Amino acid sequence: MVNFESREKYGVYDLQRLIKILRSPDGCPWDIEQTHESIRRNFLEEAYEAVEAIDEGDAPHLREELGDVLTQVVFHSDIEDDAGRFDLDDVADATVRKLLYRHPHVFGDAVAETSGAVLENWDELKRKEKSQETLYDELTAVARSLPALWRAEKVQKKAAKAGYALDPGEVDPKADPLTAIGEMLFFTVDAARQLNIDPEDALNAATERFILRFNEQ
Repeated sequence: MVNFESREKYGVYDLQRLIKILRSPDGCPWDIEQTHESIRRNFLEEAYEAVEAIDEGDAPHLREELGDVLTQVVFHSDIEDDAGRFDLDDVADATVRKLLYRHPHVFGDAVAETSGAVLENWDELKRKEKSQETLYDELTAVARSLPALWRAEKVQKKAAKAGYALDPGEVDPKADPLTAIGEMLFFTVDAARQLNIDPEDALNAATERFILRFNEQ
């Protein structure tokens, strides 16, 4: 049996040490077997559960779910620590440096008096940081792992900033069903974006209404 020190209150580095123990030869067989890929979906699920707690306005639930997200961060960092590539401190170091770099209006001489100006500066600094020289570079950098509606919205926002507008006439009426449905969804997302409506929220609300109607039958 591994003896883990009992404390009145634990901190982040206690969690880091606990994960290290769980993944050690004398730890938990399940934890030892996990890889980035095997718990990839767990990471996504924990993030969505944290978002659900935010939507509920439930602070105790949010604290719990943020703990699960933090556990995922520490777990993935420990896998990399064992591989000798980076550890949790390296993750924190990179994040602090990024935030310092992207807030020159706070830590430097840049001026940004509105949140809109902050976002403009942030996007410009991000483009420089990622060596994104063209709009195509920006569009291809949008994560493919995002929910499809959010990814489409983000790509459209970047294109719209560059002055590109979608043309419904681009849809090929002779397209196969998969392509046709995809195009219709893409243009629906564009309509939501122009109305400042989150397409995920809109579709979730429609799903909830369907469930309620189904229950009333």
